[in-house]
Amino acid sequence: MPISLAACKLLRRHSDCSIESGGRLRNAVQPLVPLPSKIATETAEKYQSDSVVRAARSAVLYRHQMGKRGSVMHRVLLVLALVAVAGVGFAQETKDRYPEGAATPRGLTAAERTVIAKSPLLAARGAGAPMGDVRAVAEYEPMEGILIAYEGPSSWRAVLRNMGRHITTTGNADLFIMCDTSSEATSARSDFIAAGADASRVFTKVRQTDTIWMRDYGPRYIYENGIRAIVDHTYNRPRPNDNQLPTFWGADRGEVVYTIPLVHGGGNYHLDALGGAASTLLIANENPGLTGSQIIELWRDFQGVDTTLFDPLPAFVDSTQHIDMWMQIVADDVIVISDWPLEPGSSWDATCDAAAADYAAAGWTVIRTPAVRQGGTHYTFTNVVICNGIVLIPEYDNISATYSQQALAAWQLAVPNRTVVQVDCDAIVTASGVMHCIVMHIPENSGGLNPVAWLTAPDGGVFEAGETVNLAWRTDDDEGVVTVDLLFRAEPSQAFELIAEGIANTGSFAWTAPDVNTETGTLRVVARDADGREGADDTDRPITITGSTCLADTNGDGIVNPADFTAWINAFNNQFPECDQNGDGSCTPTDFTAWINNYNNGC
Repeated sequence: MPISLAACKLLRRHSDCSIESGGRLRNAVQPLVPLPSKIATETAEKYQSDSVVRAARSAVLYRHQMGKRGSVMHRVLLVLALVAVAGVGFAQETKDRYPEGAATPRGLTAAERTVIAKSPLLAARGAGAPMGDVRAVAEYEPMEGILIAYEGPSSWRAVLRNMGRHITTTGNADLFIMCDTSSEATSARSDFIAAGADASRVFTKVRQTDTIWMRDYGPRYIYENGIRAIVDHTYNRPRPNDNQLPTFWGADRGEVVYTIPLVHGGGNYHLDALGGAASTLLIANENPGLTGSQIIELWRDFQGVDTTLFDPLPAFVDSTQHIDMWMQIVADDVIVISDWPLEPGSSWDATCDAAAADYAAAGWTVIRTPAVRQGGTHYTFTNVVICNGIVLIPEYDNISATYSQQALAAWQLAVPNRTVVQVDCDAIVTASGVMHCIVMHIPENSGGLNPVAWLTAPDGGVFEAGETVNLAWRTDDDEGVVTVDLLFRAEPSQAFELIAEGIANTGSFAWTAPDVNTETGTLRVVARDADGREGADDTDRPITITGSTCLADTNGDGIVNPADFTAWINAFNNQFPECDQNGDGSCTPTDFTAWINNYNNGC
């Protein structure tokens, strides 16, 4: 019996894994066939281009009316007008499409379908993948906080406030709330505190978003050499403010943002802490120019994971076709997967059963929880929020209470060391998403209370004495690094010497290579927080410096001391090259006088 691709990959037997021609995941990954329900979207830049074109036409008309008075000032004014009109037009159109309080669903609206039919979405490209050791962060690992957007109608915001109360108390995490305006930030903070959130853990950020669906467009975190960094995809919806949020978030926190060239919705991804991950074949449909193996390779390069691709649920069952609507990884080897008690034998039930069998075959503990379709709504119990000591699971009054009770029992079995809390989600589930869809996890500093440092450049290298070398580093901390020390040693047997002490954490420093001869030098950065805790990192490869010749250092240890006289006597007796201290090409007693002079002059 052939092993499935999922089980094959979960067992890390990638060389034997492939996809059958029909799209089923059975026993090298071939190009994937697009799904019938193709979803295409556009970039914010392409949508903005419509406004730019209109602004350009206005500018041309203005130029024509002004005649040929094309002075430099006129041209500058025209450029400024072009930018201003484009920006205003873009902002206004976005606001019109996503008015405050609108119940914009997780899936595409009719208006959005019209937009993307005209301007299909293209994946943005950045400067490349991370250069350090990368590990993606699982949701069940320790978290600093949860990120949300205060969007949607009042009933959706009530769900957010209920979640915020648990996250900031039992969940022992901060809550970061994106708000469109300063006034909204003020009211949001008051709303959450009034709902029972810990005031000391509620933080607002003013930056416009379009929708509540933070999971699909928010920042996905990795650790790069232990430092938190963000991997950003192109959002698979024409929602420009949402799509640009990770860039803002990274800049605001001083975290590096890497752009993975994929059109994607973040809810179509789950991962564990050991390098495994899962997505549905929707990702192939969203990126028709890439093969399945190329998509998997991109995730491996940017996130350090090996991804298994599963069949999605049919679009008429789940319009998003995201994996978080029927699966949740809760530990290194424990997973919760939907079951369909009212529709056994259906294709979507078979998809869930097959995935459960694959994980079980790979040695995982698989817990099944009910899923129900009623009145055109997919009532899922896997779309949950794990946050430190709690798990928030949905509860529904619009379907039989039996299913909520069964889900509670399943989750308590799956996470026996966490507190499972039911949250009423009737108000939002009809929009094709629940709680997991409206949050993004912010992991804690990998060093806990201690700073983490990474000396990014130079990682080894050959330099001349006196050469200016740019030292670069990155740091992370639970509260923030305040000062940095930079040090160097020429030889492993020597102590480090200070290059700079207690300098600001700017991330770079111009270092003048010292006048030493070494092929085994080491640079070090030490990061220090306000509490005096430290974290350090050394260059992985040796620093080579070619210094001026120091004749008196006869033994070549980089230090001129009486031991070099013993070394010179040895060189004289054995006619070694080091004996020649006056540079006449021979080794004679006159070199003794020359050595004394060189010793006294130092190096």
